Amino acid sequence: MSKYVALVDCNSFFCSCERKTNPELNNRPLCVVSGERGCIIARSTEAKLMGIKMGIPLFKAVQEYPNCIYITANHQKYFEISKKIMYILKEFSPNIEVYSIDEAFVDLTGLQKAYKKNYFQIARLMKDKIWQEIGIPVSIGVSKSKTLAKLASDRAKSTEDGILLLGKSKIKNYLKNVEISEVWGIGKKLTIRFRKFGIKTVNQFISKDDKWIKNYFGKNGLVTKYELQGKYINHIINNPPLPKSIIDTQSFPEFTSNFDYIKNELNIHIHTACSRLRQIGCKCNKIGVIIKTKDFNYSFLELKLENPTDFELNISKSAYSLLKKMYLSNTPYRSVGIILSEFTSVQNEQLKLFDNEKTTKKNEKLGKTIDKLERKFGRNIIQVGFIHKKIPNKQNFMTSPTLIY
Repeated sequence: MSKYVALVDCNSFFCSCERKTNPELNNRPLCVVSGERGCIIARSTEAKLMGIKMGIPLFKAVQEYPNCIYITANHQKYFEISKKIMYILKEFSPNIEVYSIDEAFVDLTGLQKAYKKNYFQIARLMKDKIWQEIGIPVSIGVSKSKTLAKLASDRAKSTEDGILLLGKSKIKNYLKNVEISEVWGIGKKLTIRFRKFGIKTVNQFISKDDKWIKNYFGKNGLVTKYELQGKYINHIINNPPLPKSIIDTQSFPEFTSNFDYIKNELNIHIHTACSRLRQIGCKCNKIGVIIKTKDFNYSFLELKLENPTDFELNISKSAYSLLKKMYLSNTPYRSVGIILSEFTSVQNEQLKLFDNEKTTKKNEKLGKTIDKLERKFGRNIIQVGFIHKKIPNKQNFMTSPTLIY
């Protein structure tokens, strides 16, 4: 059976999430930033048209584009919305690969018979369902391979439907005017290498024989060629490997030497990281605490835990001890964070001989209960540890809780 793959890509995802929860932001230039002293990490279409570049510091953006709205990123909110979108995609096909928080590959092969529609119409069904149920706009590329689907999704953003289907008969002709730099996985360095050989377009690349490509660009170059020809080489991966670590950190609204404040911020990061750890069904065996000074000097200490855990209170005591070792009372700090690593799958976990099974089960139940309450009533509905008052919002700058990972 002929393979067909869709790449579903959420449009300006972070900005779209903010507009979903605050419709007053619709049709207004909007940027999401990494923190009050951070940089631009997402832009709405209106902000892009104003000329705002990705990655520029917030202070520079505010000076040059004062009429734009700037909002601190709330990654936990984005993560929750992303999960709902992925759940909808799984209703269409059991074979999907979550490529990033706002992108997923979907295997459409054989769905024509089930839906009695062609692949373009199925893509429209997905797009409409996500918009109606979640309120997030998406672009969808459909083709014979993951590489072509990714290319199609990028170009679909400029089409009227937001959907682009590259069937077998269209591939070769469509690729004539596609720059090699547009291809998934080909960055600036590879583009420069290609141009040294006189290769500027995709068709120029795939016209080269296999031996030449393998000699100069290796096995990956050959795979890219085959995928661009419409051959399904890179398969959709349903069960991606576990992340090597979970990092949660955020700059403070103002520099501070207040230990209780820093400890509280660390506590918030521990909670957010543990929540994500439970979501992927893992426990960590090692933790690390990182603290950064006003002058960007940082200290880092890590600790191996006696038992794997995904529960905040099991981690916080050890994390606080690491923080105390690094903290200097006369030093102003700009950020603190937690790093969880060396993961163990909950399914494969074995209790040690002297573990208190009753306490372990109680903690697991409490952690899951907190997650359930937060999904229903909102982030940080239950507070653990110190509570501090947030610094008032600055003019034209809207703040919200932030998760960086």
